[in-house]
Amino acid sequence: MPKKSIRDTMLGRRKQLSAEICLNRSLKAQQRLLELPQFSAASTVGLYSPVWNEVFTEEIFRAARAQGKRVAYPRIDGHGLEFIEVADPQELCPGGFGILEPCGSQCVSLPALDLVVVPGVAFDLAGFRLGYGKGFYDRVMSCGERCGVLIGLCYELQMLDSLPSESHDVRMDLVATEERTLRFQA
Repeated sequence: MPKKSIRDTMLGRRKQLSAEICLNRSLKAQQRLLELPQFSAASTVGLYSPVWNEVFTEEIFRAARAQGKRVAYPRIDGHGLEFIEVADPQELCPGGFGILEPCGSQCVSLPALDLVVVPGVAFDLAGFRLGYGKGFYDRVMSCGERCGVLIGLCYELQMLDSLPSESHDVRMDLVATEERTLRFQA
């Protein structure tokens, strides 16, 4: 099935989720991620601002800050992303595509990110993800500089057996849903 068809189907599934279901499943998925040794070991965490019924990330932000971790959010920079340190959610403001982005200027280099929580429209059992089609995450994650652990965060309904993948697609190291955590070999 072509990526556009998969994307439309998966976004339709997510759109049908009620606010209560999103909150409940998001809390469970975030809790799974917070229990990972990779999260405990990370000093600097990259998060995303959720849109369109994506899994929320607020609990991860709170836990990271409570543990003294640095947190950075992506901001669109031309055709790519740059990660900016955020100490408080008030430092996020509407940016491209209506997504909250950091307003600050404290850039965090990719190699300084020990763990990056990556959004997606769908993920598969090999660790590949399908994004929104603009390629921002794939471009930044395949630019040659490698960050730490990549963790896809999604609802179980976003998991597929396999996705079409191309040479530039970046594989996740782990995927966490409200029901399970999947680990992938490098």
